Amino acid sequence: MQPLVRIALAAVAFATAAGLVVSPPAFAQAAGPAQPEAASGWTEKPLVQARREMVVAANPIAARTGAQILAAGGSAADAAIAAQLMLGLVEPQSSGLGGGGFLLHWRAADQALASLDARETAPMAATPALFLGADGKPLPFYDGVVGGRSVGVPGVPALLWETHQRWGKLPWDQLFAPAIALAETGFAISPRLAALTANDRYLARDPAARAYFFQPDGAPKPAGTLLKNPEYADVLRRLALEGPKAFYHGPIAEAVSAAVQAEPNPGKLTPADLAAYQVKERAPVCGPYRRYRICSMGPPSSGGVTILQTLALLEPHDLKSLGAKSATALHLMMQASALAYADRDSYLADPDFAPSPVRGLLDPGYLLDRGREIAPDARFSPAKPGVPPERAGMAPPPAGVAPEFPSTTHLSIMDRDGNAVAFTTTIEDGFGARRMVSGFLLNNQLTDFSFRPEADGKLVANRVQPGKRPRSSMTPLMAFDQDGKLAFVAGSPGGSRIIGYVARAVVGLVDFDLDAQAAVSLPHVTNRNGGTDLESGVGAALWRDALEALGHKTSVTEMISGLHVIRVRPDGLEGGADPRREGLAVGQ
Repeated sequence: MQPLVRIALAAVAFATAAGLVVSPPAFAQAAGPAQPEAASGWTEKPLVQARREMVVAANPIAARTGAQILAAGGSAADAAIAAQLMLGLVEPQSSGLGGGGFLLHWRAADQALASLDARETAPMAATPALFLGADGKPLPFYDGVVGGRSVGVPGVPALLWETHQRWGKLPWDQLFAPAIALAETGFAISPRLAALTANDRYLARDPAARAYFFQPDGAPKPAGTLLKNPEYADVLRRLALEGPKAFYHGPIAEAVSAAVQAEPNPGKLTPADLAAYQVKERAPVCGPYRRYRICSMGPPSSGGVTILQTLALLEPHDLKSLGAKSATALHLMMQASALAYADRDSYLADPDFAPSPVRGLLDPGYLLDRGREIAPDARFSPAKPGVPPERAGMAPPPAGVAPEFPSTTHLSIMDRDGNAVAFTTTIEDGFGARRMVSGFLLNNQLTDFSFRPEADGKLVANRVQPGKRPRSSMTPLMAFDQDGKLAFVAGSPGGSRIIGYVARAVVGLVDFDLDAQAAVSLPHVTNRNGGTDLESGVGAALWRDALEALGHKTSVTEMISGLHVIRVRPDGLEGGADPRREGLAVGQ
C-alpha cells in the first residue's frame, strides 16, 4: 500500500474510532462539554483516577487523542506526539510546529530519565542589538514581538521525531492521523480560543491569520464556529511521510523563511538556519525535597535550577504544620522564590554560550547560607544575587530585561508500562509573532532574550547571539520517591511565573499531601523578586493584609496557568487539570 493511502486510511479509521469524525452539530459533544469560561475563566474539575495510564492536556480533544493512542498500544512518547500535533490545531495560540519546547522522559524498565532541549535558536544573522531601537534603547515589548524580528528557528518538529526515534512504539505516520482528520473535517472553536482571538490587538494584521481566525467583515469567528485547516493537514502529511526534513528543508522551510523576512518588522531567519537546527539532549537537574528527588530541565531553561533552589531554601521550614492556608507559609515561599529568581536573572542562559554555574547554584552549603535570610518574621525585601562557589571573588553578572508572557501549554502523560512524559511547549506570547504560514503560527521566542545586551558596561548572559537559545522558564518536572519510583509528573504554562506555579503545586503535593486536582487548584501567589502577586477571583486576596504587614508590595491580578499533574498512588493514578483552562485528565 502506498504511504499516502495508508496515512489517509489511518486518519479516517483512527478519527472515527476516537469519535472525532462527526457532523458539525454533534462535534461539541464528541469533543467534550463546552467549557463555560472566557480567556481567563475558572471551571471546577473533578479529580480523575485511573488504574494504569493517563493523559492530562490543555484541551479535551488533545487529551482524548493522547488517551486513544495509549489505548491503541502506544507509549507515553507516542501519546505526547499525537496530543501535541492536535494542540497545534485546536489550541494554536499556545504551541505548535512553529514553536519549541522541553521534554522529560522516564523509561521505567531501566529507570532512565532523559531531557531533550528543543528551544528555538537565534538566526545566524542576529546581533545583540536585535531589540534595540535607533536610539540605542530597548524597544517596547510588542514592537519587538509582532512580525518576523522575534521568530527563532522552531524546534517542535525535530523534537517530535527525536522523541519517537527513542521511545515510540506505534508507526510514526499513525500518530498524525487524528490531527490530519480533524484539520480536514473541522473543529469547533472553543470559548477560550474565541475570547483570546477577540481580545488580541495584533493578530488581524497578518493576512493569513486574518483569513483563518476572522470573518470577512473583520469580526473574530465566534465560539462554536467550525474551523478547517487544510494547509495544516498538508504539512502534517508531509511530516508523516518524510519526517522532520520535510519541515527544515524544501518548500515549508522556504515558506517559513519568507514569512519571517516579510514586512513589516522583518526578521533574519533563513532556510540555512532551519536546515542547521538540532535537538540537544541535556542532563536533567535534580535535587532533594523532603522525601522526594525532584528533577527538571537545566539551562537554557531556568525552570529546573530555580525551582530546586526554591525548594531547597524551604527545606528547613515546617510548612506542613503551618498548613496550606497559612500566610506565614506563603511568606516563607515568597522569600525563597525571590532569592532563587535573583540568581536566575543573573546567571542562567544558554550553557553553550554562557556557562551557567548550575552546580554552585545548587550547592547545599551555598543554599544554606542563602537561606539564613529567610524567617517567618523577617520583613520581605527584594533579594540580590548570590555568589556561588565557582564564582567566588567575582561580581554577579547584571540581570537582563526579558519579559515573558503567559502563553504555552503542558502535557503530563503516563503509559501502562510506567513510562512518563512531562512536555512543556510554546510559541511564547499568545499567537506568537502574529505571523501565520502553512496553517500554523510562528513563535516570538527571541523576545525571551534580554532586550539590552549589557548593563553598567557588563555583558548580560542572556543577550542575543547568533545560534543561541533564549533563556526559558518552562519547568517540566518529575518527582521520585525514596525507592526511586516515579511519584508525580507536573508542569505548567505561564511565562516567568511558571516556576512559581509549579513550586506551589509541588509544595501542595509534598508538604500538604493534596491530591492532584487540589494541588493544581490552589490559589496562586507568586514572587519573581519584586512585588508579590495574588491571583484574582479565587480568594488569594485574603492573604493581602498579612503579607503587606510583612513588607510585601502586593497586587491582585489574573494568573492563567495550565498546571497538569499526574500523581502515582499505590492503587493507581490520579490526574488534575487546571481549572483556569479548558483542559482535561483522561485515564483508564
